[in-house]
Amino acid sequence: MGDVMSNDRGSQLESLSIDRGSDSQNGSSGGGLIGMAVALVLGLAMGGGAVWVLKPTPDVPASSVAQSSTPASSTQSDASQTQVAAPTRVRAPSGLAASGYVTARRQATVSAEITGRITQVLVEEGAEVEAGEILAHLDDTRARLDLERIEAQHRAANAQIAQIRAEQAEARRVLERAAQLAERNVGSEAQVTASRARLESLDAQLTAARANVSALDAQVASQHDYIERHVVRAPFAGVVIAKNAQVGEILSPVSAGGGFTRTGVATLVDMSSLEIEVDVNEGQIGRVEPGQRVEAILDAYPDWRIRAHVEAIIPTADRARATIQVRVAFDEADGRILPDMAARVTFIEPGS
Repeated sequence: MGDVMSNDRGSQLESLSIDRGSDSQNGSSGGGLIGMAVALVLGLAMGGGAVWVLKPTPDVPASSVAQSSTPASSTQSDASQTQVAAPTRVRAPSGLAASGYVTARRQATVSAEITGRITQVLVEEGAEVEAGEILAHLDDTRARLDLERIEAQHRAANAQIAQIRAEQAEARRVLERAAQLAERNVGSEAQVTASRARLESLDAQLTAARANVSALDAQVASQHDYIERHVVRAPFAGVVIAKNAQVGEILSPVSAGGGFTRTGVATLVDMSSLEIEVDVNEGQIGRVEPGQRVEAILDAYPDWRIRAHVEAIIPTADRARATIQVRVAFDEADGRILPDMAARVTFIEPGS
């Protein structure tokens, strides 16, 4: 019986023999088969007890390992390159912060001093104008007709003066003859007296005529000025930011506007007078003083730090908001700064 069992065990062991050639071809998988064979033999030796099978872990190909390791290395390389290329942040200055808007100290809606119909508008939005440049014309036809009438009266007054002077010359000669005849007792004293009265009357008329000419001179000058008021000129150099009227509309500086009646031709801004108006909490106003350095940032250009300074602190407070208005002036003008832009400012504390 023992021989039979030994023969069975021998045949089983032979069936479990390992081919060394296949081990060299299968590589690491042979180790797993050896482990299974050892476990099976031990189980049989123990009389058919529980058998533990050690399942080998699948081998990972070397190419997979290489592929998985390559992205990690490249990621680390990219990260190192990103860290090197990252820009260094500029430390923001310390100080009181506030917000406000860009405003212009010199801004005007240009109009005429008289009421009239617009015949010509010479500017558009964005146009740069010089002081005294013509922006628009009003209809001055009636004013020019009045000027022609006054100038005609002026010419008539001058002609009257010339006539009076001629009459004066004749009256002097008559007076001289009357005086000579009276000395010879040929003429009477009455003729001398009448001739003298006539000359004095002409002198008075000449004085009145000269005064009339002076009055007409003033009327002519006034009418020229009135015609000039039909021309709308720029009061200062700047940029037109709004065109408020069109040809054919009525321009009236005393009107409330609406319909075809306008109160202004264009809105003009002096870009050199731009500044920032900010509201500072009245509890923090002690940290602000005239001339203090300021750093401004426009919402339109968040990466642009603009140097500025405190121009003035308005000496009054807003009771409703408990704030005080501060004017901040730019150190240098720049074409990118425009009216009504939102801005944030930092009042740099001394020593920062």
